[in-house]
Amino acid sequence: MTTVFITHPDCLLHDMGAHHPECPARLSAIQDQLIASGLINHVQQSEAPKATREQLERVHEPGYLDAIEEASPGRGLIHLDPDTAMCPHTLDAALRAAGAGVLATDQVIGGQAENAFCAVRPPGHHAERDRAMGFCVINSVAVAAAHALDHHGLERVAIVDFDVHHGNGTEEIFRDDERVLMVSTFQHPFYPYSGTEGRSERMVNIPLAAYSGGKEFRAAVETYWLPALEAFKPQMLFISAGFDAHREDDLAMLQLVEADYAWVTEKLKTVADKHAGGRIVSLLEGGYSLSALGRSAAVHMKALAGL
Repeated sequence: MTTVFITHPDCLLHDMGAHHPECPARLSAIQDQLIASGLINHVQQSEAPKATREQLERVHEPGYLDAIEEASPGRGLIHLDPDTAMCPHTLDAALRAAGAGVLATDQVIGGQAENAFCAVRPPGHHAERDRAMGFCVINSVAVAAAHALDHHGLERVAIVDFDVHHGNGTEEIFRDDERVLMVSTFQHPFYPYSGTEGRSERMVNIPLAAYSGGKEFRAAVETYWLPALEAFKPQMLFISAGFDAHREDDLAMLQLVEADYAWVTEKLKTVADKHAGGRIVSLLEGGYSLSALGRSAAVHMKALAGL
């Protein structure tokens, strides 16, 4: 089994300020844990290209893409919303993050790897068709899923989101697309205060109360996610891998631990093995306690790699 690990140095250069939780050290924490555990020696490594305009326009409005290009500052920061800022390197980082998902999709569908994990930033699942928000500029998982559908011709893909926040952007982009099933868990009520009303039958959103832990999370997966995935029979799985539901993460109040991330990854691999030839592409979303993030990403990758 081959797992590809995709990242790029440009993703370290996106910086929204000294005290912003979505910081460059997040990627360093993951890389350090992979090296310390020896896991880095068991995966194939690739550098992310930049996503093309054609790939981005499958999920984002041309006018929005023009606006963020024009907004990209020559120096300093410019805010796209109260939580989301661009520095001179943000646009390149966001293009690399989306390009990582595209490359991973190509490699997995092309048979060079069975699955992939993209350690990239900025995250993406809050970005809507024409709006940046929640630390997110380009919706990388949506770009990757649309690439599988529109470029490679797949008929059904599933997006799995276990970030502590609801992936409102991903839902907004795909809510009317019958080729896409989205299953998610998230703390509720909590930012972005969405995901529980007006959803389509292909948006299996399971809100969890603050202080819910592994028991509640696993029950949601087994009761709701797995039956929906089984009925949909996706030809490929995409994961919005946010690790901010970890009990050590101060930005939220769920209580997951590394064992929960390993468990859900194994469950998703079983679905992928049955319906999708094992094909999974996972992209980093949240996770702001650096130690917990590194450990959680490592067990996620270890499960993907079958180690």
